[in-house]
Amino acid sequence: MPRGPKPTPITLTEDERTKLTDWARRPTSAQRLALRARIVLAAADGHANATIATDLRITAPTARKWRDRFSARRLEGLVDEPRPGAPRTVTDEQVESAVTRTPESKPANATHWSTRTLARELGLSQTAVVRIWHAFGLKPHRRSSFKFSTDPLFVEKVRDIVGLYLSPPERAVVLGVDEKSQIQALDRTQPIQPLLPGRSEKASHDYVRHGTTSLFAALDVATGKVIGACRQRHRHQEFLAFLDHLAEAMTRTPGTTIHVVMDNYGTHKHPRVRDWFVRHPEFVPHFTPTSGSWLNQVERFFAQITERRIRRDAFRSVTELEHAIAEYLRAHNKQPRPFVWTKSADVILNKVRKLAERLAPDQPVTNF
Repeated sequence: MPRGPKPTPITLTEDERTKLTDWARRPTSAQRLALRARIVLAAADGHANATIATDLRITAPTARKWRDRFSARRLEGLVDEPRPGAPRTVTDEQVESAVTRTPESKPANATHWSTRTLARELGLSQTAVVRIWHAFGLKPHRRSSFKFSTDPLFVEKVRDIVGLYLSPPERAVVLGVDEKSQIQALDRTQPIQPLLPGRSEKASHDYVRHGTTSLFAALDVATGKVIGACRQRHRHQEFLAFLDHLAEAMTRTPGTTIHVVMDNYGTHKHPRVRDWFVRHPEFVPHFTPTSGSWLNQVERFFAQITERRIRRDAFRSVTELEHAIAEYLRAHNKQPRPFVWTKSADVILNKVRKLAERLAPDQPVTNF
């Protein structure tokens, strides 16, 4: 038989049971209060502390604590008591003023508020402004960029390309094709100091240029493999040579339709390039919207190779730069990982529609 003091009986009024049931269904952010409500509801149903502890995966003393506190103070006993410490020095009105002034106004001699200037303006400490900005996600010192596409076929092109990513046709290969032009072979004027414990890698701010190269690349969206080649220039002649190289590489998969996603660079629409696609009907071109090259997944690969291999290194010649790019491509293709496209066309178009409404709130948006 269980030993110990008999648990305090709990009897609930109809209002108390309704309130506790509401608390017990609280979302994740209020689970402490929800757990306490479940303890009291179980106690009111006649369950012992040990049974409540087992059912709710808590300890028996915890069940006893909240049973007794509810018995003594009812609903108020389940709410956290004020923590010890100094009282608040920043009022709700000051917080509201800081939150509204930051995005809706500017200081007289600057383009945006700093923590110090806003603190002086509102009579707060700099630390208080920092905490308010952090709490509300305000970053006036940062600015991002955007480019709104005015392509009249924007919707159709987005649905076309996103459809290739999310639901590619059977027996089809989807390639993101583009060129990363004018990659500079930069050498630092002094040797790079290596990373050491407590010290980051260091490089001189000035450099010497040794020429440029252009990387033509085709990213297989399904596998992540990349076919690439470096050329000194990036005219339609070099692009045609790369397409021939691509056609030769894709002959291993006969009977397959190859969908080529490209941007609107003039080289890609040259008459001779169009003739090449006519002569190779297995290659189907798809063009991203104007100012919408972000739809081409190969751009993500270009950002990756720039960050991981090109930007922080030093190259004494174009040949050395091209050798480094070729090495990166070989290593990448040994363990390729595709980029995972998650946004549907509807999600993208809805975001663009909202941006268009912000840019021109007085004009109806009818293209989406």
